[in-house]
Amino acid sequence: MAHCVTCGIELHPERAEKYNYCAKPGCREENAKPLTIAAVAVNKAADQYLVLNDQAREELAAGKYQDQRKSSSVTDGPRHQRAPAGSPARKPTPGRPTPPPPRPSWTKAQEDLALIYSSRGMRPDEIAERLGVSRYTVTQMILAAKSRVKL
Repeated sequence: MAHCVTCGIELHPERAEKYNYCAKPGCREENAKPLTIAAVAVNKAADQYLVLNDQAREELAAGKYQDQRKSSSVTDGPRHQRAPAGSPARKPTPGRPTPPPPRPSWTKAQEDLALIYSSRGMRPDEIAERLGVSRYTVTQMILAAKSRVKL
């Protein structure tokens, strides 16, 4: 059986698994160590807190809990360096043609129908259901058609 390091009484087996002191107020005050808590993800819906142990400190130092949308130091891609002031801007190499712009994932007919449905007051969700595409794609179709047609 384990014994309390402060007063010497016998500890309950379940308490002895985690602690080496008893639950008396004097023993707790003398032996308990405060935990450091850090808020790692704070937003409007819910906050996330983390007990700072050695592993958590390493993860924080490595940037695991940083918001990748806000911090360029955490991005996975290569870093782009700006050219020093006064240096000429980089031009594309003459041997390589520039890639064509990405093609939309919808047909011209779908785009025309989306624009017609939108002008009649249908919501993007309803249009998406009719055309069999996502709501985001419908929105992109309508924006592309409006920029091309200029209603």
